[in-house]
Formats: sequence, C-alpha cells, structure tokens
Amino acid sequence: MSLGGICAIKPEFMLEDQKRELILECVSVKDKEEIDDEKRTDTSEEPEEKRPRLSKKEKKKLHGQNKSRPVFRQDKEKELCNSLINIRIGQETPTCLKTKCFFMHDVHEYLNSKPKDIADDCYNYNTTGFCVRGLTCRFGKGHLTPEGCNIIDEEKQKIVNEMGARTINSLTHDLQNSLRKRTYDFKLAEKIVRYNDMQRKNNSETKTSGCITDEDIVATLNREKTKLDWQNKLLLSPLTTVGNLPFRRICKEFGADITCGEMAMCSSLLQGLPQEWALVKRHHTEKVFGVQLCANNPHLLTKCGQMLEKETEIDFIDLNLGCPIELVYREGGGCGLLRRPRILEACVRSLSQVLTVPLTVKTRTGVYSTESIAHELIPKFGEWGASMVTIHGRSREQRYTKLADWSYISRCAQEAAPLPVVGNGDILSYDDYKTAIESCPELTGVMIGRGALLKPWIFTEIKEQRLWDISSSDRFDIIKKYVNYGLEHWGSDTKGVENTRRFLLEWLSFLYRYVPVGLLEKPPQRINERPPRFSGRDELETLMASPAASDWIKISEMLLGKVPEGFKFLPKHKSNPYT
Repeated sequence: MSLGGICAIKPEFMLEDQKRELILECVSVKDKEEIDDEKRTDTSEEPEEKRPRLSKKEKKKLHGQNKSRPVFRQDKEKELCNSLINIRIGQETPTCLKTKCFFMHDVHEYLNSKPKDIADDCYNYNTTGFCVRGLTCRFGKGHLTPEGCNIIDEEKQKIVNEMGARTINSLTHDLQNSLRKRTYDFKLAEKIVRYNDMQRKNNSETKTSGCITDEDIVATLNREKTKLDWQNKLLLSPLTTVGNLPFRRICKEFGADITCGEMAMCSSLLQGLPQEWALVKRHHTEKVFGVQLCANNPHLLTKCGQMLEKETEIDFIDLNLGCPIELVYREGGGCGLLRRPRILEACVRSLSQVLTVPLTVKTRTGVYSTESIAHELIPKFGEWGASMVTIHGRSREQRYTKLADWSYISRCAQEAAPLPVVGNGDILSYDDYKTAIESCPELTGVMIGRGALLKPWIFTEIKEQRLWDISSSDRFDIIKKYVNYGLEHWGSDTKGVENTRRFLLEWLSFLYRYVPVGLLEKPPQRINERPPRFSGRDELETLMASPAASDWIKISEMLLGKVPEGFKFLPKHKSNPYT
C-alpha cells in the first residue's frame, strides 16, 4: 500500500537502500530524526548545522525554469553551405551567391571531415524518397553517392507529392517580410478592438452619447462560427517545450482526439520569429488541431487571431489563462489576466469576434489557492464569445504541488451550462478518468497533460478501458518512433540531430517517472505518488526508470549516436510533480 505519497513497489523489485527509506516513512518523526542522525554519523557526512543555509531569495531561484542551461552551438566553418547540400546526379555544382558566407564550400573537403554516420538508414529517405538535408544528413549512406550527390527515389516522391504536404502552417518568406516591415493589414483587428473599447466606455457612462454605428464591424460580429464536437473527447493539453509536433504525433497514434500546439506568444508571432512559428506547425494526422495564444492585451491577441486564421489551417484558437510562469504573470499574461477583469473581457470578446473558428479558453481555478474565481468567470466567457472552456483544477499559487480539485471542476461545469467544459488535472489511468467522469457528469470531455508525458498510451488505456502493462521493448520502440519523427521535423543533419536529442531528453525527464504495472503492489500508479528507486524486470526497464540525466543521455545515444564533446543536459523546467 502507499505510505505518505510513496508509490508501493513489490519488494522483489526494490533496492536495499530504498527498502530502508520506505521503513523510515512509517516511523515517527522523532525516531526518523534519530535514525537519520545515526546514518549521518556512520557515513561521515557533514553535520546539518555546518551546511550552508539558503536565503529565501536563493530558495526562490530553485523554482521554475533552469535559466543557465547549456546550449548546443554549431561551428559554421565545419558545416557545408546550404547551396551545396542537395546536388543531384548529373547536376553541376552550384555557386553560393552570398557575399559573406561562413560555411564550407568544398564538397570533398566536407565529406572527408564529416563525422561518421550514426546509422545506415535515413528515416526521411525511406518514407518520402528524398532527404532534404542531403550531404549533411547523419544517416546519409543510403542516399548519397561517393561523389557527394543526393539520390531521389522518384516513385516514392510521386506518391508523397500526390498526398500533399505532411506538415503545414510554416512561416513563408513573404509573410515574414510583411510582419517585420509592419505592412501586414490588421485593419479588421484594429476596428474590432476600437469598437469594443467604445462600447465599454459608452456602457459605463451615465448618459449615453448615442449609438455606435459601423456597418462593417456589425457584419463581422454576425459571422457564423464553425462548430466542433467536444463531447466525450480526449484532448492533449498544450505542453510547453515537450508538447512539440513529434510528441503530438505519438499521442495521436495512441488515440488522442484533439491536439493543441504549445503556448505561443503573440508578440513573437507578430514579429515573424521562426522559433515561435514552429509552435503552430501541424502534422497532417492531426485531424482537429488548435493553437494556444498568450498575450497581455486585446490588441496583440486580435491581430494574431486575424493573421493565424487567414495564414494557417487551424480548427480553433485557445486563449491561455493558466500559465503560472513568473515572467508571463508579471507582464499580465497567462494567469495574470485573471486579475485584470476589464482587459480579460476585451481580450475574449475581441479575439472571438475576429475569428470564424471557435475560441476556447484554458484557465486555472484562480491566482490564489484561497480564492477560486473560475466558477464566476466561466459563464461570462460564454457570453463574451468562447465556445468551450478547459478548467485546470489548481490555482496559479499551487502550480503542481496539490492534487487537482475535481469537485470544484464539477461546480464550474454546473455553473457554465450549456457552455461545454473540459476538465484537466491528474489523469494517469482509466481509473482516474472514470472517477473524474463519474464525479462530474456535466463534464464535456477530459484534457490530459502530464499523464500523457509519463505514458502517452494513456489514451489507448482509456478508450479500451484497461490498464496496459507495456513492456520495456515496446516503450523503447515508442522512443525510437519519436526520434524518427524528430529527425523528420527538425532535420537529420547535425543541428537536427541535436535538436531531436534535446527535446527527447526533455521528454525523458518526465517519461522516467512511469512505474511499470507489473512492479506495483497496488496498481494503478497515481500521479502524486513518488516512486522509490527500483530494479526493472530487465536492464532496459531499469535504465528507463533512472532519475539520472546521464542515463537519459545513454538512451539518446542508443538512437542518435554519441553526444558532442562537453555535452551537458539540464531540463528546462524544475518540475514539482508530486505532493
């Protein structure tokens, strides 16, 4: 049985030192302190009173994001110029037209200095008949000639071209230019924001100054919105950093009904930053796909909504009212909008009015754990134009340190009717899902976040109403599939390999927390239970359960080759997943 939030592992799989630690959970605090003192004396550890004590400021720095993470830098002088990477058989060597290009231009010199291929087969070439990274591909043996030409499988290419683009919503050169030069036409968004501002001022005055008439705006407000079916759907939560396109593809294959991109900052999208536009890319397998936006004012949100609806293929836009990150909150975005009711109303109204696709809202219970306000706001969201609301059953203050309050989520769903409400928080098994649905019959659907990171097959478990004791080899195949999807998405050259490795390691910092069903004394695993260290049923299962970043790196090296010299990994978020 679980003791004090400890996940109960069968004794035969526990390590000896972990058995001792579990016993300590059962003894009194006084006895525990005495045993700890003995242990400290026996192992000659430094006494506690001599250890440096952290100030409140230093402790605060330990929470949130790891700011000083090492970043992989590529040496341009050792990489081939893009103009030379896709030389076809029989084609003359092209000339680089840039006046200042710091990359290599000697193909044979590059091939002689290029690192050894990671593997013989290139996933991109095998699936599409063409590897866009050409000579720089780290898996290029199967599609490169000794002379440095990139082979194309015409038959496969023909099939791929007939199917259409596999990934859409890319930032075009023309769009980027118009955004950077500020020539993009945002007149509609500006009119709507101005109209709502005038309406608010007009309604707040004791004596009205007359009706506001703007036929163009009135016609816009009366446009019919497309409708989506949210009933009994399983939604994948927008997950910052780890909710990338390759991960969403994995979740789709396991049964996720609706996916949403990572939180994108409106200011960065409107500046045409490629790294932010990468967050709105959509794979063709994502049948219902949305983009989550974050901003602190209606001007940015409405402009961004107008642009995305016109320039991309999306099924809905989600407004982020749940981001607890200090920087975002301090600037008035994310959870910060919850304490700015007038701005919040303007944001929801204006963004909804500029869109013909549904606008959804994802919110927490409130800012403070002692002051839940979501039940008051959710009915208003429907009046202001939202088509669906997701409620994460924790406040900003709680982050992830408390269990989600499903009784409060139920209350919100009752208050919001007939507006669809989706619940979010602590779903890690079909048992958790069933309990949530039964406790809240008014709920439209369920959104899953960390549960999908720990076990992306949770969608299959819920739909098949079972607990899946998945083998270590099957789990490794999932990781291998993720790596292939990453190489397709970020590229199979050195830069793409290291990007794939970085995001894989970010995911492994969550994935290791899964405890195999066969090792549990009392399944299923609960999301707030901290598992002790244990031995798996085979070496691979033990390796994948390791909390050490060095072991996550070993897993990455099994699929992506050796890490660069001096490589270090530190997860982006200092996650606090247990109570």
